[in-house]
Formats: sequence, structure tokens, C-alpha cells
Amino acid sequence: MFPTSNEPIRRRKLSDEVLDRLLEDIRGGALRPGDQLPPERELMTRFGVGRPAVREAMQSLASRGLITISHGERARVSEFSVTSMIDQFDTTARLLLSGSEENISHLIQARLFFETGMVRMAAARATPEDIAHLESLVDEMEQQQTGAAFIDCDMAFHHAIADMTGNPIFAATARGMLHWLKDYHAAIISFQGAEDVTLREHREIVHYLSGHDVEGAARAMGNHLTRASELYRQRLD
Repeated sequence: MFPTSNEPIRRRKLSDEVLDRLLEDIRGGALRPGDQLPPERELMTRFGVGRPAVREAMQSLASRGLITISHGERARVSEFSVTSMIDQFDTTARLLLSGSEENISHLIQARLFFETGMVRMAAARATPEDIAHLESLVDEMEQQQTGAAFIDCDMAFHHAIADMTGNPIFAATARGMLHWLKDYHAAIISFQGAEDVTLREHREIVHYLSGHDVEGAARAMGNHLTRASELYRQRLD
């Protein structure tokens, strides 16, 4: 006997069928980044559907970041990158973090785990040029007098370490995490005297990276991020 199921057979929306066909074109290379999609009327004829189904499918592609729709122009296939993929999470991430200290704490914990792992890779791969770049960023931080400029240099320092891993997924994810935590990050280093502590910790991280000391770099990064997290929690209390 064949197994039976009480699940009802659901009819798919026409727009979902159009979406799947267009996704096949993009995945298969028939539509490449930068290419214009066919006009609406041509898609309607090709798929045998009305304009609403085509437009709904196009909006779905646009919301996923796969195509760009500009007024008065035909939609184009987007350039695909890890960074653009992470950027698609931006609005959702900010909504999750807004008003939720628990979610912020979870992201802080994830960043600690992630960056201590990345700095290990960076220590193993560090070149003299990498170290010189990090030292220049720390020197620039020391010269900054305004909080916003100091924060920008601080973020650039962590971005540079992520880039040193040679893994674009790591680099894009690290940028996303730090971008989402920027408000929390600014609150930490706005404490009087915290700038000096941050500079000292950054120089210590560079010291271990320059010596290819994997464990020392991970320990220094862990201490740096843990100290920053504690300042944030103290401010909440």
C-alpha cells in the first residue's frame, strides 16, 4: 500500500513560479550581474502570466538583493558578493537589537568568539605590511580628538585584522557585527580615560600579531573585548 497523508495539496502562486524560473536563469548564468531583465511584457508572454505575477516576483528578487529596480529603467541583476549578502541582514539585525539587551548580549558573545578566532588566523598570516598598517591605525587613533573619528579608526583596526585572515566571509561578517554594535561600541569608548585603555590594548594586540604569537594575540583580543563588554554592562546598571 502507498502511504497516505492528510496534508492538503496546495496550489502555488503564479508569482512563485515566475520567481523560480528567474532564479534558475540567474543561477544558471543566463542572467549575469549587470544584465537587464527582459521587459515585463516579454516575461508575461514567456511565462503565460499576468503583470501582477511578474511584478510580485520582481519585488521578491529585489527584496533579496538579487536585482536592482530603478524608476524608469528595466531591472538589473545585482553584483553578488559576501558583503552584499551580509548587508541584506542589516535592517533585520537592527530590529532584533533595538530594545533587546538580551540580543545585544548574544551578539557581544558571538563577536568575542568570532574575533578571537579570527585574530589567531591573522597572527599566523601577518605580513610586515599588515603590521605597519595596524600601527598606522593606532597612531591615527592616538591623534584623534573627537569621539566619532576615534571610533572610525577603532573600527578600521578591527576590520583590518579581519581582512588579514584572507577569508572574505570572515571579513564581511566581522564588519556586519561591528556595524550592528556601533551604538554600543560608541558608548564604551566615550568613557573618560577609555581611549587610553583602548590604545594600550590595541598596541598589545599588534605586538602579538607581529610576533606571530597565535595564543598571545587571541588572549589579548579576548581581554580587550571582555573589558569593553564589562564597561557596557556597568553603564546599564
